[in-house]
Amino acid sequence: MNTSPSAGLIARDITVDYGRSTPALDAVSLTIETGVVTAIVGPNGSGKSTLLRTMGRLHTPQRGTVLLDGQDIFQRPTRDLARELGILPQSPVAPEGLTVVDLVSRGRDPHRRWFDQWARSDEAVVFAALERTGMTALATARVDDLSGGQRQRAWIALALAQETRTLLLDEPTTYLDIAHQLDVLDLVRTMHEEQGATVVMVLHDLSMAARYADRIVALRAGRIIADGTPADIITPPMLRDVFDIEATVIVDPNTGRPHVLPIRRTG
Repeated sequence: MNTSPSAGLIARDITVDYGRSTPALDAVSLTIETGVVTAIVGPNGSGKSTLLRTMGRLHTPQRGTVLLDGQDIFQRPTRDLARELGILPQSPVAPEGLTVVDLVSRGRDPHRRWFDQWARSDEAVVFAALERTGMTALATARVDDLSGGQRQRAWIALALAQETRTLLLDEPTTYLDIAHQLDVLDLVRTMHEEQGATVVMVLHDLSMAARYADRIVALRAGRIIADGTPADIITPPMLRDVFDIEATVIVDPNTGRPHVLPIRRTG
């Protein structure tokens, strides 16, 4: 694991307005350190997913840019960028009838030219990704037939097969029960620890964000309100300022991380 964080992915003065008078992101700047798990949190409509999708080149900002290793991602060839930066959007949809192994195999596309034959090295990467996500037994199952947790693991296996250094996850635990949330986030944390992967993920559950992230960035109304370690950021004043709630914050005896106990809305 990389123990000396440095800047890898940088958003500079990003503004995204979707043609509205109130921008979804208002001149946001954010530096993502390499080898760190960062969670982006905030209320609905705060700009979390817009920020992540812009950093993954799924949105083009009206102003500002995003740099990866000093290069503008909007100027880089798609295949070249996909070898270094992976993004898993909210509720991704696979083509009807696609099997898990076929889905995961698509993670090799950035590493192969269209006329390249499928190589043993590609097969090894795909099956290693299936094994690490616990999906080997379901390799021939249709993605349509999987449970929510299994489907998320299949998509994460695709991201593993892509072998990027930086992975962006937009609400990877949406619609999952608590057991499957733990499965997915434990897997993300394992990816980080074993490969030194840089991970940025949008999460709604603040206690989960505090448990799994090294750094938390809190947004409200398209602007960054707080940025730091879970212990520094997950505090009653931040919860009032960003989420309009009164809450007690305790230290989880198992993890030593903050745990949020909501009391009431304030606004």
